[in-house]
Amino acid sequence: MADLPGKDIWRGGVTPWQCDEMGHMNVQFYLAIAAQGLAGLAAMLGMPHAFTHGASSTLLLREHHVRFLKEARPGAGLVTTGGLLDIGETEATLLQLLYHATGEPAAAVTGKVQHVTPRDLRPFPWTRATRERVDAMRIDAPEFARPRSITVEPVETMASLRQAEALGLPVVSGGAVMPEHCDVFGRMSPDHMLNRVYASVGHMIQPSHEALLAAQPELAGRLGGAAVEYRAVYHAWPRAGDRVELRSAHRALTPKFRRVVHWLLDPTTGRPWASGEVVSLFLDLQARRSLTLSADALQAMAVDPMDELGL
Repeated sequence: MADLPGKDIWRGGVTPWQCDEMGHMNVQFYLAIAAQGLAGLAAMLGMPHAFTHGASSTLLLREHHVRFLKEARPGAGLVTTGGLLDIGETEATLLQLLYHATGEPAAAVTGKVQHVTPRDLRPFPWTRATRERVDAMRIDAPEFARPRSITVEPVETMASLRQAEALGLPVVSGGAVMPEHCDVFGRMSPDHMLNRVYASVGHMIQPSHEALLAAQPELAGRLGGAAVEYRAVYHAWPRAGDRVELRSAHRALTPKFRRVVHWLLDPTTGRPWASGEVVSLFLDLQARRSLTLSADALQAMAVDPMDELGL
């Protein structure tokens, strides 16, 4: 493989159990890989124990932006490189680039993190040792890693249980956080948050899929979907035993893609744990390429998007 930008922080591959009904690695596992890569980046910042029980400081994720570029199917070899895009007094923006063994980009994960105390999440300045490592970790974001369809501008969240009820956002998932969903500090991990979205959003989109297949029966056995871009903003961190409720709705629907906004809420307090947006293409599972729906098929799906919906 040719030299890749950034530092090598993870190597592995795709197992069948990581793949979903679309035949490719599920979105959850991109963030699971990114969690391991984040530990590697922390070590390069002089924090090799940042994600251990004895950590004196750690990196707390505030946001994720992901570009999904080329599907990874069972048996694929993958490698992740990474580096530092920007750094402030207590925060930083880190980039991870996931490549196929062939050198083709598979995904790009940008994470905004804060340097905090592990228990009470109090931000505090980077150490001198970290500051001395900054220049060696700098990386430029390639074009394929930059936002395309989803803005990454700062947002003041509109997510809340009261707002979800007012807008009529359906409940697509509800339950409790289990210990196995949490990191070493007892906080629910971002990959399990994304898994809640993936595993449950069928409650919302299934009726539109059935209507689409009725309008275009030739798509039976071929219709699928593939996420191409994702943004998540983390507002608070549920722990084992906390309840979570997912409310979701379409923000846009076109012949080529759907945009769906997800609010992961605390049904006890009504406050948001996280909010996110996913852009996904319609996928032809046989040809392994994107589908373009007809105007009649799109109308038959009977979806009324809420373009005012946001994070």
